[in-house]
Amino acid sequence: MALRLNEVIHNDLLNRLPDATVVGIDIGSRSGKGVLFTRGELYTTIVPSGFKIRQSVEAVLTNLLEESDISFDDVTYLVGTGSGRIAIEFGSTPHQVLTETSCLAMGAHALNPLTRTIIDIGSQDSKAIKIDVRTGNVLELALNDTCAAGTGRYLEKTAHLLNFDLRDLGDAALLADNPTVISNHCVIFSESEILSLLVRGERRENIAAGIHHAAAVRVHTLLKRIGLEPDIVFTGGVSNNSGMRQALSNLLNVSFSATPLDSSFAGALGAAIYAATYYGESRKKKHAFR
Repeated sequence: MALRLNEVIHNDLLNRLPDATVVGIDIGSRSGKGVLFTRGELYTTIVPSGFKIRQSVEAVLTNLLEESDISFDDVTYLVGTGSGRIAIEFGSTPHQVLTETSCLAMGAHALNPLTRTIIDIGSQDSKAIKIDVRTGNVLELALNDTCAAGTGRYLEKTAHLLNFDLRDLGDAALLADNPTVISNHCVIFSESEILSLLVRGERRENIAAGIHHAAAVRVHTLLKRIGLEPDIVFTGGVSNNSGMRQALSNLLNVSFSATPLDSSFAGALGAAIYAATYYGESRKKKHAFR
Protein backbone atom coordinates (compact mmCIF):
# COMPACT_ATOMS: atom_id res chain seq x y z
CA MET A 1 0.00 0.00 0.00
CA ALA A 2 1.31 3.43 -0.94
CA LEU A 3 1.56 6.34 1.48
CA ARG A 4 1.76 9.98 0.54
CA LEU A 5 5.23 11.35 1.16
CA ASN A 6 3.77 14.31 3.03
CA GLU A 7 2.12 11.88 5.43
CA VAL A 8 5.49 10.41 6.41
CA ILE A 9 8.19 13.08 6.00
CA HIS A 10 7.85 16.42 7.74
CA ASN A 11 7.34 19.38 5.40
CA ASP A 12 10.55 21.28 6.18
CA LEU A 13 12.58 18.35 4.90
CA LEU A 14 10.20 17.25 2.17
CA ASN A 15 10.19 20.70 0.60
CA ARG A 16 13.96 20.47 0.10
CA LEU A 17 13.77 17.18 -1.79
CA PRO A 18 13.35 16.98 -5.58
CA ASP A 19 10.42 15.16 -7.12
CA ALA A 20 12.25 12.03 -8.22
CA THR A 21 12.00 8.25 -8.34
CA VAL A 22 14.61 6.97 -5.89
CA VAL A 23 15.21 3.89 -3.75
CA GLY A 24 16.79 3.27 -0.36
CA ILE A 25 17.77 -0.29 0.59
CA ASP A 26 18.77 -1.40 4.07
CA ILE A 27 20.24 -4.92 4.21
CA GLY A 28 20.60 -6.38 7.68
CA SER A 29 21.59 -9.82 8.90
CA ARG A 30 17.97 -10.98 9.22
CA SER A 31 15.97 -8.83 6.82
CA GLY A 32 16.26 -6.50 3.87
CA LYS A 33 14.06 -3.42 3.78
CA GLY A 34 13.37 -1.05 0.94
CA VAL A 35 11.72 2.34 0.49
CA LEU A 36 10.84 3.85 -2.87
CA PHE A 37 9.74 7.43 -3.62
CA THR A 38 7.83 8.13 -6.82
CA ARG A 39 5.07 10.51 -7.90
CA GLY A 40 4.77 11.93 -4.40
CA GLU A 41 4.19 8.48 -2.93
CA LEU A 42 6.19 6.13 -0.73
CA TYR A 43 6.34 2.33 -1.00
CA THR A 44 7.95 -0.11 1.42
CA THR A 45 8.89 -3.78 1.43
CA ILE A 46 10.69 -6.23 3.70
CA VAL A 47 12.24 -9.59 2.75
CA PRO A 48 14.34 -12.20 4.59
CA SER A 49 18.08 -11.77 4.16
CA GLY A 50 21.12 -13.85 4.92
CA PHE A 51 24.37 -14.74 3.21
CA LYS A 52 22.96 -14.24 -0.31
CA ILE A 53 22.86 -10.47 -0.14
CA ARG A 54 22.50 -9.94 -3.87
CA GLN A 55 19.34 -12.05 -3.93
CA SER A 56 17.91 -10.03 -1.04
CA VAL A 57 18.63 -6.77 -2.87
CA GLU A 58 16.98 -8.10 -6.02
CA ALA A 59 13.93 -9.23 -4.04
CA VAL A 60 13.59 -5.80 -2.43
CA LEU A 61 13.84 -4.05 -5.80
CA THR A 62 11.43 -6.45 -7.49
CA ASN A 63 8.80 -5.97 -4.78
CA LEU A 64 9.09 -2.19 -4.83
CA LEU A 65 8.91 -1.96 -8.63
CA GLU A 66 5.93 -4.29 -8.84
CA GLU A 67 4.00 -2.51 -6.12
CA SER A 68 4.65 0.95 -7.55
CA ASP A 69 4.15 -0.24 -11.16
CA ILE A 70 7.32 1.33 -12.49
CA SER A 71 10.40 0.07 -14.36
CA PHE A 72 13.92 -0.08 -12.99
CA ASP A 73 14.86 2.34 -15.78
CA ASP A 74 12.66 4.93 -14.05
CA VAL A 75 14.84 4.86 -10.92
CA THR A 76 17.14 7.88 -10.94
CA TYR A 77 19.23 7.16 -7.85
CA LEU A 78 19.75 4.42 -5.24
CA VAL A 79 21.43 4.38 -1.84
CA GLY A 80 22.34 1.20 0.02
CA THR A 81 22.97 0.85 3.73
CA GLY A 82 22.97 -1.71 6.55
CA SER A 83 25.41 -4.38 7.63
CA GLY A 84 25.31 -5.90 4.13
CA ARG A 85 25.90 -2.62 2.31
CA ILE A 86 29.45 -3.47 1.23
CA ALA A 87 28.17 -6.28 -1.01
CA ILE A 88 25.37 -4.23 -2.59
CA GLU A 89 25.80 -3.54 -6.30
CA PHE A 90 23.57 -1.43 -8.52
CA GLY A 91 25.40 -1.60 -11.84
CA SER A 92 25.38 1.59 -13.92
CA THR A 93 22.50 3.21 -12.06
CA PRO A 94 23.70 6.25 -10.07
CA HIS A 95 24.18 5.12 -6.49
CA GLN A 96 25.97 5.54 -3.18
CA VAL A 97 26.59 3.29 -0.19
CA LEU A 98 26.29 4.95 3.24
CA THR A 99 26.71 3.91 6.84
CA GLU A 100 23.73 2.51 8.67
CA THR A 101 24.08 5.13 11.40
CA SER A 102 23.81 8.07 8.99
CA CYS A 103 20.72 6.62 7.33
CA LEU A 104 19.05 5.76 10.64
CA ALA A 105 19.61 9.30 11.85
CA MET A 106 18.14 10.85 8.71
CA GLY A 107 15.20 8.46 8.72
CA ALA A 108 14.33 9.21 12.35
CA HIS A 109 14.73 12.94 11.69
CA ALA A 110 12.34 12.67 8.73
CA LEU A 111 9.73 10.83 10.81
CA ASN A 112 9.96 13.29 13.70
CA PRO A 113 11.79 16.63 13.31
CA LEU A 114 12.19 16.88 17.10
CA THR A 115 14.20 13.65 17.37
CA ARG A 116 17.37 14.04 19.41
CA THR A 117 18.03 10.46 20.53
CA ILE A 118 17.68 7.16 18.68
CA ILE A 119 17.71 3.72 20.26
CA ASP A 120 18.32 1.15 17.55
CA ILE A 121 18.23 -2.58 18.28
CA GLY A 122 18.82 -5.01 15.46
CA SER A 123 19.65 -8.67 15.30
CA GLN A 124 23.41 -8.35 15.76
CA ASP A 125 23.99 -5.04 17.54
CA SER A 126 22.39 -2.18 19.41
CA LYS A 127 23.11 1.54 19.10
CA ALA A 128 22.44 4.75 20.94
CA ILE A 129 22.63 7.74 18.62
CA LYS A 130 22.42 11.44 19.37
CA ILE A 131 21.48 13.56 16.35
CA ASP A 132 21.33 17.24 15.41
CA VAL A 133 17.67 18.23 15.63
CA ARG A 134 18.18 20.78 12.82
CA THR A 135 19.81 18.54 10.22
CA GLY A 136 19.43 14.90 11.22
CA ASN A 137 23.21 14.48 11.23
CA VAL A 138 24.89 12.20 13.77
CA LEU A 139 26.48 13.95 16.76
CA GLU A 140 27.41 10.97 18.97
CA LEU A 141 27.26 7.20 18.71
CA ALA A 142 27.57 4.39 21.25
CA LEU A 143 27.61 0.91 19.77
CA ASN A 144 27.38 -2.59 21.22
CA ASP A 145 28.56 -5.02 18.54
CA THR A 146 30.83 -7.31 20.56
CA CYS A 147 28.21 -8.91 22.81
CA ALA A 148 24.83 -10.34 21.84
CA ALA A 149 23.16 -9.08 25.04
CA GLY A 150 20.78 -6.26 24.24
CA THR A 151 20.24 -7.43 20.66
CA GLY A 152 17.63 -9.32 18.68
CA ARG A 153 19.88 -12.38 18.76
CA TYR A 154 19.64 -12.44 22.57
CA LEU A 155 15.83 -12.33 22.39
CA GLU A 156 15.76 -14.91 19.60
CA LYS A 157 17.79 -17.35 21.69
CA THR A 158 15.51 -16.76 24.65
CA ALA A 159 12.37 -17.34 22.59
CA HIS A 160 13.76 -20.70 21.49
CA LEU A 161 14.57 -21.75 25.05
CA LEU A 162 11.12 -20.71 26.30
CA ASN A 163 9.36 -22.36 23.35
CA PHE A 164 7.84 -19.07 22.15
CA ASP A 165 7.66 -17.82 18.61
CA LEU A 166 9.96 -14.78 18.49
CA ARG A 167 7.00 -12.63 17.41
CA ASP A 168 5.15 -13.62 20.60
CA LEU A 169 8.00 -13.16 23.09
CA GLY A 170 7.35 -9.47 23.74
CA ASP A 171 3.63 -9.96 24.32
CA ALA A 172 4.40 -12.87 26.65
CA ALA A 173 6.62 -10.59 28.75
CA LEU A 174 3.70 -8.21 29.23
CA LEU A 175 1.75 -11.04 30.91
CA ALA A 176 4.32 -11.48 33.68
CA ASP A 177 3.02 -11.30 37.25
CA ASN A 178 6.44 -11.45 38.92
CA PRO A 179 9.28 -10.76 36.47
CA THR A 180 12.33 -12.90 37.09
CA VAL A 181 15.66 -11.27 37.87
CA ILE A 182 18.20 -12.46 35.31
CA SER A 183 21.67 -12.07 36.81
CA ASN A 184 23.63 -12.99 33.67
CA HIS A 185 23.44 -10.63 30.69
CA CYS A 186 25.62 -12.91 28.57
CA VAL A 187 23.74 -15.12 26.12
CA ILE A 188 25.88 -18.15 26.94
CA PHE A 189 25.55 -17.95 30.71
CA SER A 190 21.94 -16.74 30.76
CA GLU A 191 20.98 -19.85 28.79
CA SER A 192 21.85 -22.11 31.71
CA GLU A 193 20.14 -19.70 34.09
CA ILE A 194 16.93 -19.79 32.03
CA LEU A 195 16.99 -23.60 31.90
CA SER A 196 17.41 -23.72 35.68
CA LEU A 197 14.44 -21.39 36.14
CA LEU A 198 12.30 -23.58 33.91
CA VAL A 199 13.27 -26.69 35.85
CA ARG A 200 12.21 -24.92 39.06
CA GLY A 201 8.80 -24.25 37.53
CA GLU A 202 9.10 -20.51 36.93
CA ARG A 203 6.47 -19.13 34.56
CA ARG A 204 7.76 -18.60 31.05
CA GLU A 205 6.17 -15.14 30.97
CA ASN A 206 8.09 -14.09 34.08
CA ILE A 207 11.36 -15.27 32.55
CA ALA A 208 10.55 -13.44 29.31
CA ALA A 209 9.98 -10.22 31.26
CA GLY A 210 13.27 -10.70 33.10
CA ILE A 211 15.17 -11.21 29.85
CA HIS A 212 13.69 -8.05 28.33
CA HIS A 213 14.71 -6.08 31.42
CA ALA A 214 18.24 -7.51 31.25
CA ALA A 215 18.49 -6.50 27.58
CA ALA A 216 17.17 -3.03 28.40
CA VAL A 217 19.87 -2.62 31.07
CA ARG A 218 22.50 -3.32 28.42
CA VAL A 219 21.03 -0.63 26.16
CA HIS A 220 20.84 1.78 29.10
CA THR A 221 24.61 1.39 29.46
CA LEU A 222 25.04 2.69 25.91
CA LEU A 223 22.77 5.66 26.61
CA LYS A 224 24.85 6.65 29.62
CA ARG A 225 27.73 7.30 27.23
CA ILE A 226 25.88 9.81 25.04
CA GLY A 227 23.10 11.11 27.28
CA LEU A 228 19.36 10.86 26.76
CA GLU A 229 17.44 13.79 25.28
CA PRO A 230 13.83 13.73 24.04
CA ASP A 231 12.33 13.27 21.57
CA ILE A 232 13.37 9.63 21.46
CA VAL A 233 12.73 7.31 18.51
CA PHE A 234 13.10 3.53 18.79
CA THR A 235 14.28 1.90 15.54
CA GLY A 236 15.45 -1.51 14.33
CA GLY A 237 13.59 -4.79 14.08
CA VAL A 238 13.28 -5.06 17.87
CA SER A 239 11.35 -1.77 17.95
CA ASN A 240 8.24 -3.84 17.14
CA ASN A 241 8.74 -5.96 20.26
CA SER A 242 6.14 -4.76 22.77
CA GLY A 243 7.98 -6.26 25.73
CA MET A 244 11.20 -4.47 24.85
CA ARG A 245 9.41 -1.16 24.37
CA GLN A 246 7.89 -1.46 27.83
CA ALA A 247 11.12 -2.62 29.48
CA LEU A 248 13.02 0.35 28.06
CA SER A 249 10.24 2.82 28.86
CA ASN A 250 10.09 1.63 32.47
CA LEU A 251 13.84 1.55 32.97
CA LEU A 252 14.52 4.92 31.33
CA ASN A 253 11.27 6.56 32.50
CA VAL A 254 10.59 7.83 28.98
CA SER A 255 8.04 7.53 26.22
CA PHE A 256 9.00 6.82 22.64
CA SER A 257 7.76 9.12 19.91
CA ALA A 258 5.05 7.76 17.67
CA THR A 259 6.03 7.70 13.98
CA PRO A 260 3.87 7.81 10.84
CA LEU A 261 5.78 4.82 9.39
CA ASP A 262 6.98 1.62 11.05
CA SER A 263 10.26 2.83 12.54
CA SER A 264 12.03 -0.40 11.59
CA PHE A 265 12.13 1.20 8.10
CA ALA A 266 14.06 4.23 9.37
CA GLY A 267 17.35 3.11 7.79
CA ALA A 268 15.81 2.47 4.37
CA LEU A 269 13.84 5.72 4.61
CA GLY A 270 16.99 7.68 5.40
CA ALA A 271 18.75 5.99 2.48
CA ALA A 272 15.92 7.02 0.12
CA ILE A 273 16.12 10.61 1.39
CA TYR A 274 19.85 10.67 0.71
CA ALA A 275 19.18 9.19 -2.74
CA ALA A 276 16.77 12.04 -3.51
CA THR A 277 19.28 14.57 -2.16
CA TYR A 278 22.12 13.19 -4.28
CA TYR A 279 19.89 13.15 -7.35
CA GLY A 280 19.00 16.80 -6.78
CA GLU A 281 22.66 17.73 -6.38
CA SER A 282 23.61 15.90 -9.58
CA ARG A 283 20.90 17.79 -11.48
CA LYS A 284 22.23 21.13 -10.20
CA LYS A 285 25.75 20.24 -11.33
CA LYS A 286 24.51 19.36 -14.82
CA HIS A 287 22.70 22.66 -15.14
CA ALA A 288 25.73 24.56 -13.81
CA PHE A 289 27.91 23.27 -16.67
CA ARG A 290 25.45 24.05 -19.44
